[in-house]
Amino acid sequence: MTEAEPTPQNTHVRRIERGDKTIWLLGTAHVSRASVDEARALVESVRPEVVAIELCEARNAALRDPDRWKKLDIFQVFKEGKALFLLANLAIGAWQRRIGAELGVEPGAEMLAAADAADAVGARVALIDRDIQATLRRTWSKVSFFQKMRLLGEISGSLMVPETVSAEDIEAMKSEGKLEDMLVEFTRVLPEVKGPLIDERDRFMASHLDELPEKRIVAVVGAAHVPGMSQSFGTAVDRAALAELPPPSPIGRILRWLIPALVAAALFLAWQKGSSQLVGELVWIWIAANAVPAALLAALAGAKPLSVLASAIASPITSLNPMVGAAMVVGPIEAWLRKPTVEDCERIADDVQSLGGLYRNPFTRVLLVAVMASMGSAIGAWIAGALMVRSLAG
Repeated sequence: MTEAEPTPQNTHVRRIERGDKTIWLLGTAHVSRASVDEARALVESVRPEVVAIELCEARNAALRDPDRWKKLDIFQVFKEGKALFLLANLAIGAWQRRIGAELGVEPGAEMLAAADAADAVGARVALIDRDIQATLRRTWSKVSFFQKMRLLGEISGSLMVPETVSAEDIEAMKSEGKLEDMLVEFTRVLPEVKGPLIDERDRFMASHLDELPEKRIVAVVGAAHVPGMSQSFGTAVDRAALAELPPPSPIGRILRWLIPALVAAALFLAWQKGSSQLVGELVWIWIAANAVPAALLAALAGAKPLSVLASAIASPITSLNPMVGAAMVVGPIEAWLRKPTVEDCERIADDVQSLGGLYRNPFTRVLLVAVMASMGSAIGAWIAGALMVRSLAG
């Protein structure tokens, strides 16, 4: 493989020669007007046989379907335990859309521009990225519950304190040196996610490009992927393995049952001591320490009174059953009370631009209540466990 210098017309393009195959690899920013113009101009000037873009079938459909929020089934979200997952992704998407709104461009517009330009020059469009669900699930599995809370908190903080980003800032981010600095900082703060979110996709997309039969290829990807992809060409990659959904880790399964096991052991020891008073004390510690944080955080999320009560009742029970979370109980109740409509779903993209919008929209308010109740339940379970051990030891 030989790699040519960036073209004079576009310093964000790497021209890569692989035998009789030439790949023009364009690094973009997903909310950059300049990237939209660059993607279109590159396709028009090269006139490739195929244009490969950093999208999967699901993301491509989502970008082209403005009514996708109408199809959300909030009860299915809770049934599958995806409330926190969905809320975090909505918040991340909101951050991108807010910057895009400031710059007058929708996130992902450069990918659609490249695809439209491909149609205009008679080139085939290839979607080379891994399925978004596999990427998010593999990334999510690497992050602990408290890291998820931290990530969601930081994203929410960015919604409360709007950050002005200029077009010049976006273009500066696309320079290789800046990107490398950003990746180093990103992996320092949350190193667990770099592998599934960036490195695996670098290998996945480079392998996909290697296997394309066409000889003249324009590839349009996020600039953060360009360094890794450039180093991955020619490397054997099992894309099927990279697309697999991660199984629950053995340690994770053990930790899920740790609290129930400790509670059962504490009650058994109290019973062995022949102290019914101690048994009763431990039971009340478990109920109160679980109920109060769950109800308090649900109330802070703006839950209906019945949902607050449901949080208090459900938390001591669901904390003993790792297969059922508090969100799976509280979420449907809040949804039944608020009755989110199709119109509410249509406004999600706009309402999640601010914390106030998250509270105003009934759909996102339901998600927020469920997540906060679940968070309070988890905190309460550990507090209860610690208090029970202390009481038992005393």
